[in-house]
Amino acid sequence: MSDQNSSEPVIAIEALSAETFQPFGEIIEVGTVSPILINEDRCRRYSDLAGMEFIGGQAGISLFQAELRSLPHKLTILERHPLGSQCFIPMGHSEYLVIVAEDDEGQPSVPRAFMASSTQSINIGRNTWHGVLTPIKGSGLFAVVDRIGEGKNLEEHWLKEAYLITE
Repeated sequence: MSDQNSSEPVIAIEALSAETFQPFGEIIEVGTVSPILINEDRCRRYSDLAGMEFIGGQAGISLFQAELRSLPHKLTILERHPLGSQCFIPMGHSEYLVIVAEDDEGQPSVPRAFMASSTQSINIGRNTWHGVLTPIKGSGLFAVVDRIGEGKNLEEHWLKEAYLITE
């Protein structure tokens, strides 16, 4: 779907996989590692699916309740967290956009967009440019594991020109 009257550059949503997302972080989902059986062999444990990275501070678990968005989506801001990675775990069957960009001398490069299913969590690497939480379907409720502590751990970058994210 594309807005014919739009002058914004268009970014098409890509398929989300461990390979396509590797420069930005990790995908957390069943099937990426072999499970071990626990709890009287009635539970499969998929261990060590992502590594959290923090400079100072400690890991904290928060709940984020984000408003649903629609497609096409106008992207106007990216942010990054220089002191810690950030893991988003959807709750309530939320499908969501994952928007990321590589760093280009302290500025975000051209963003990429992925669609994550309700069974895919993401761990965005420390200091990686990314869009804000953008649920498309579901409840918009996420558990977030990230760094809690002193120091400035948020850098925002307002884009000079908006991008239009489309299917």
